[in-house]
Parts: sequence; C-alpha cells; structure tokens
Amino acid sequence: MTRPRRVLTGLLTSATVLVALAACGDSQASDTETLTVYSAQHESLVRTMLEGFTDETGIELEFRDANDSELANQIVQEGKASPADVFLTENSPSIDVVDKAGLLAPIDPETAEQVEERYRPDSGNWTGFAARSTALIYNPAEIPESELPASMLDLADPAWEGRVAIAAGGADFQAIVSAVLALEGEDATREWLTGLERNAEIYASNTAIMKAVDEGEVPLGITYHYYWFRDQAQEGLVGDDAELHYFRNQDPGAFVSVSGAGVLASSDQKDAAQRLVAWLTSPQAQERLAESTALEYAVGVGADSAEALPPLAELQAPEVDPGSLDAELVTELMQDVGLL
Repeated sequence: MTRPRRVLTGLLTSATVLVALAACGDSQASDTETLTVYSAQHESLVRTMLEGFTDETGIELEFRDANDSELANQIVQEGKASPADVFLTENSPSIDVVDKAGLLAPIDPETAEQVEERYRPDSGNWTGFAARSTALIYNPAEIPESELPASMLDLADPAWEGRVAIAAGGADFQAIVSAVLALEGEDATREWLTGLERNAEIYASNTAIMKAVDEGEVPLGITYHYYWFRDQAQEGLVGDDAELHYFRNQDPGAFVSVSGAGVLASSDQKDAAQRLVAWLTSPQAQERLAESTALEYAVGVGADSAEALPPLAELQAPEVDPGSLDAELVTELMQDVGLL
C-alpha cells in the first residue's frame, strides 16, 4: 500500500467570498441595515437556514466565507476594529478562541433558551445552531464490525499501525482531538496522538478518507457522520462499500461537535446581529436544517433532525462543555508529535 503524503499544514483555506442576499420589496440600500457575517459553516447550509431572513427583517447580509481557524484568527487580529457583526463556525473551538479573547457579546437569553443546554457554552457568549457526531467509517470487506475497537482511544495501539485514516489538518479532526483533551487530559491526549502519528494514514479531507476506506486502501477512519449520510443520499457515489460505526458509551469517539453562532462585541448593529442568531436557532430554521441535504443535527429545543439520522439521544455522547475546547493546546500537541 502506498502511504499518502502527510498533510503538514493547517486547514485548507477556501477563497474568501462576499455574497449579498437580496433585500425585500423596494427597500433602498441606504435605508437598510447590512450585517457582515464571517462564516465557516458550509455555505449551502447557512444560506438554507437563513432563507427568508432578509425578506422578513429588511436586514441585508454580506458573507465572508473561509475556514474556522482563518476567520477566528482574523477576528482576533482585527480586534475591536473587526467589520464582522456575526461569526458562524463549523466547529466550536474556533468561536471559543474569539470568546476567550473577549470579543463576543452575550447572546440574548431568549435565543439561548431555544437551544438544548448541552449545545451551548457556559459562558453564554455564543450558541450552537447545528451539530455533527464523531463516527468510525469502515469497510466490512476489510474488517468486520465485531473486530472494530471498543474505544476510539484504542486506535493508538500498535495493532492498528497503517490501518486507520485521519484528516489531521482539518478542523473536524482537531475538534475531535479537543474533546479527547477535555475528557482525558493533556498527558493521555499526547499519548493518543503519539500512537496515531505512528499508526495513521493521513488524508486531506473526510471525503478522501471515505474514498480510501471504500477502496480498501485502509480499513477504517475517523470522521463525522454526515459525510457518509450525504454520500448515501447520492447513492453511494464515493462510499458505497463503507459503513458507519458509533462508539457510544460516552466514549471520546462519540463526541458531538457543535457549530457556533456569536455576535461581535464591537458590532455597531448588535440588535440586528442578535436577530440573526435568534433566527438560526428558531424552530423555523432548525426545521430547514432537518429538511436540507446537509444531514447535520438540529440542536433546537424539541427539534427533530433528518429521519435518516439516528437520534442524538441514542448516540450516548460524552458530556463536554463546547466552550471548554482548547484549540491552541490541540495545535501545540499535534505539532509536538508530528501530526501537523
């Protein structure tokens, strides 16, 4: 087997894009508010959830789309001079970086109450609006489910050398590592990462992992659930021979990652920005998420997710404050062991 070249850099940076949603009726640009939204969540999902926002509120939206770490670092560098009014992330560690820098305003209590408590941080300065579960993707032709590890942490054992795929440079995997850190501590996380540095085949993305597993390059890989479910919805174009396995039992490998939404403390349009976050977490937007092709989880109180997905309550995820995930220390540890 040819070992894929390691990805030594951080997240791949998408082109920065500015997109304005149309304003309602005959409103003139000079008469309407325009919010600048820094967004690292999938563009199609965010636009779907915000459908109708401008028509109903008269507030126009200008998007700057890039990856989690790029936008978080940009906001921290810009500080109080940032043009951003709202920050949306794919995973929570990056929005927590901005929160810890003191750059977020508290979320309106009424908005926070729209979201299940476990999917928002104790700080109250941002809230989750979507979620994704960690899972193991595997090829039953290469390894039967009965022989899969009992815990994600077992993948550091020498027996798994060359048999597990990860996307070390991606925000998804780094968020998963941050959960291991929060649950197991620094020493155990370093030991786990050291084992993965020896054992893992490194791929550029979760989709690349799914393809490699499907084609038998490697028997299994760490990923998020929705990559497989999206592919299955497209008749298994990439992963028709792959299956998903959930660790459950409060294992770190059952971690549920939250996409965060926060209002910048420096915004001069806080009321409008708060309205946008309230919209994303509303029953209407959560239903749009559930009905979309994104196949991520809804996190609103009482909200149902897509029928194809196993209910979040059945996944037995560990309890992790999404505001306690240390992205900076994760980067240091991964660099120390040679995964970045």
